[in-house]
Amino acid sequence: MYQTTSGRASQASAQVWTVAVPATVSGPFATLRRVTDSHARSPRPVATLVDRLTAVPGREGRLQHLEVLPPRTATTADWPAWVPDDVRDAYRRAGVVQPWRHQVVAAEAAHAGQHVVISTGTASGKSLTYQLPAISAIRSSRGRRGERGAGVLYLSPTKALAHDQLAGLRSLGLDVRFAAHDGDSSREERDWTRDFGEYVLTNPDMLHHSLLPGHARWASFLGSLRYVVVDECHHYRGVFGAHVSHVLRRLRRLCAMYDAHPTFVLASATVAEPATTASRLTGLDVLPLSGDDSPRGQVSLMLWEPPFTSHSGENGAPVRRAASSEVADLLADLVAEDVRTLAFIRSRRGAEQVALTAREHLGEVDASLPDKVAAYRGGYLPEERRALEAALRRGDLLGLAATNALELGIDISGLDAVVIAGFPGTRAAFWQQVGRAGRGAQDALGILVARDDPLDTYLVTHPESLIGAPVEAAVFDPANRHVLGPHLCAAAQESPLVEADLPLFGPNAGEVLHELTELGLLRRRPRGWFWTDRRRASELADIRSAGSTVQIIESGTGRVIGTVESGAAHNTAHPGAVYVHRGETWLVESLDLEHGVAVIQRADPPYSTTAREVTDITITATRERRSWGGCELALGEVDVSHQVVSFLKRRQPGGEVIGEEPLDLPERALHTSAVWWTVPDDLLAEAGLAQLDLPGAAHAAEHCSIGLLPLFATCDRWDIGGVSTARHADTGVLTVFVYDGHPGGAGFAERGFHAAREWLAATREAIASCECPSGCPSCIQSPKCGNQNNPLDKEGAIRLLDVLLAGAPRS
Repeated sequence: MYQTTSGRASQASAQVWTVAVPATVSGPFATLRRVTDSHARSPRPVATLVDRLTAVPGREGRLQHLEVLPPRTATTADWPAWVPDDVRDAYRRAGVVQPWRHQVVAAEAAHAGQHVVISTGTASGKSLTYQLPAISAIRSSRGRRGERGAGVLYLSPTKALAHDQLAGLRSLGLDVRFAAHDGDSSREERDWTRDFGEYVLTNPDMLHHSLLPGHARWASFLGSLRYVVVDECHHYRGVFGAHVSHVLRRLRRLCAMYDAHPTFVLASATVAEPATTASRLTGLDVLPLSGDDSPRGQVSLMLWEPPFTSHSGENGAPVRRAASSEVADLLADLVAEDVRTLAFIRSRRGAEQVALTAREHLGEVDASLPDKVAAYRGGYLPEERRALEAALRRGDLLGLAATNALELGIDISGLDAVVIAGFPGTRAAFWQQVGRAGRGAQDALGILVARDDPLDTYLVTHPESLIGAPVEAAVFDPANRHVLGPHLCAAAQESPLVEADLPLFGPNAGEVLHELTELGLLRRRPRGWFWTDRRRASELADIRSAGSTVQIIESGTGRVIGTVESGAAHNTAHPGAVYVHRGETWLVESLDLEHGVAVIQRADPPYSTTAREVTDITITATRERRSWGGCELALGEVDVSHQVVSFLKRRQPGGEVIGEEPLDLPERALHTSAVWWTVPDDLLAEAGLAQLDLPGAAHAAEHCSIGLLPLFATCDRWDIGGVSTARHADTGVLTVFVYDGHPGGAGFAERGFHAAREWLAATREAIASCECPSGCPSCIQSPKCGNQNNPLDKEGAIRLLDVLLAGAPRS
């Protein structure tokens, strides 16, 4: 038996399910074989699916927790009186017979000119709340000969979501000039959109690089702008969120210059502190609306932990079966049951591998089933992505292994299940991904498969930390000087900055302007600050912090296979790396960072590769200090240097290390924010920690604390880094650092500083409760450790954290 509990105060009482194992089933894919052989192809009730997935022999003990969220009935309201009859009729033909109450409340607020943020559940019809006032304004303000009256600008974090919105709007059959403006648009389409578009769908990148720098050509549209829609606003966090906040401020400034003051409508399914987040993004006072009157089916959530394998990892540590392998099995099982399933994988390579493995499993039992599964990730051509989205909607595909490009609100109806390979970094992203299944009143199944790391292990064994806890606030810092400076330059090129503009960009804008002037990037004149360079100032800011891209080129033919961000090329496209594209494996022959080219050749090696880095850190400034008894907690600025020095070969399947090869790649430097803690020698001695124990104890505590910080800040372990030392040159004592992996910081280390007691207590609990004898990837080993996870001391880490936490304040 396994028990379900209520994870939220509003949920129904606990239920208990009992799993009966069929006596006739045998083998890891017995369930799959039995279903396909009998041609049982209709989707099964969710409760039956839970039983079937857990009944396969060998899967005993993998289900750690089952949560059943009860269904919810809908509450409707009358259509607003100001909605034109033909607009109302168009939505009725699309299936919206009557709006839900929360849709009407939000639409009325936006129609009245109130800036508003709608924070309701997935599939709650947020689009209608801004489409009704936006379309109504366009229709009522148009000139006698069809001239553009009110304009609407819709911003999406992804092109896929914007195109999905565009398809839905056009299907209404209304006389409104809807148009997309993004990197997939032709020159002719962009010109038409600029001159005639009424409802323009784009993304922050195009706003930053195209619309705002070219505002003179967009003057008619910007001057007519009535509404700005910021969809999926929880996506704007970290450095990306800080960049977007300044892009929106530049937009507001130019609109005001053209005598327009648009109403902002922000929407997100999963954002904590919605009013605060929306205000930080826009610089405006925003009304939060979070009541949800939409229907919801029953949602069953399975927290699933893969078993330990017979293999040993680094330093002889036990290794769990890879989450991606487990997800591939579950995806195959669900597709064989005719269950439309979306599997979320963290990496492009992982999405390809999961789809490939699931197809192989399905091909063993039915030759028609492998074509029902595909991968979906960034790096595909636009037409490939659109075709995959359409195939999933039509039902031609039953299973899709996707990166988080499909996390957002693309309207793919009829999905029955979502399988997630590892916690996606934040509770907000987790609920967003789970919400892709069971849209509307249909029941749904969500499965979180834990990766072999401290955070995932902690969450599946402490479900109240995932299901019972509120989602995180979107953490970003608009005052980051590395972010603010380039946007002040861009704003000055768009129109000279004056004193009256400075409050729009924050309290430190004047100080940063002075620095930019001293550097010669801006020049102060009587009429304001002017951009002095011939370059486009917008090129100074890479708003997604992605940098340039490296083209992946086939050796011999010169054919472009794909692209990878240059910052990631050190780790994924170095010489000797195994590169996976659409199910095929390749070996990287060479990497030219200067020209942005990696050359690859087809190969089928029996291993995967993992890059290794070494890191050094120097304290440059301390902003805050707190005494924890004899220990100290601090927040400040650091300089970090890191270099990829080698890569490991890991046998596939299995994952054990079979070799290491050196690399000669350049060092990279980073100035950022960090939180660090120190423990003096006398307290270490009192705890019985000998000098020889300290490097392993500090190293283990560092690893696990990095793994657990995403519980308290909207980041994942790849957004942050760490360094530990038994005696740091700047502190003179044992020191553990955790730093933001972005220039200037992203707010993650600061959030860790302010939640340090809870964060480090969870770290101690995760290490102590792990069942391994001396450390494993589920507690203290890290997949990105530059020292091959050596030395690590599990017991020493527990004692070290006990010393630190003994002096922690209770409030």
